[in-house]
Amino acid sequence: MSKEIIEKLVKSYFESMSAMNSQGWKEIFAQDAVIYDPVGNPPKNAGEDIDKIFSLISGFFDKLELSQDNIFIAENSAAVKWTMNVVAKNKRNATTQGISIFEINENGKIQQVSSYWNETEMMSKLR
Repeated sequence: MSKEIIEKLVKSYFESMSAMNSQGWKEIFAQDAVIYDPVGNPPKNAGEDIDKIFSLISGFFDKLELSQDNIFIAENSAAVKWTMNVVAKNKRNATTQGISIFEINENGKIQQVSSYWNETEMMSKLR
């Protein structure tokens, strides 16, 4: 897999999340892809759960900004250090950082995402 393809997939992942665009996510994930976000939570199936994920996100957040701080590519995978800034519907805001590991399949689709960050800490700032 070329570095350019992986960079494009990762960029689309973050742009679609920031725009709360479920259709953009559907285009970059394999139908049977698995999402661990954050790691430790039950896995989500990209094909079955994307609409539910985006419904929860858009129901809670007014604004979600994700930046890719650093990206490291090796073979068919990438590790991305990122920063997320959010504004909840109640107008409270929070910032958090994390690392996501992306596994890309032979068809150029995201097969698995494992994200490492403290969701509980961020959500406590928003309530």
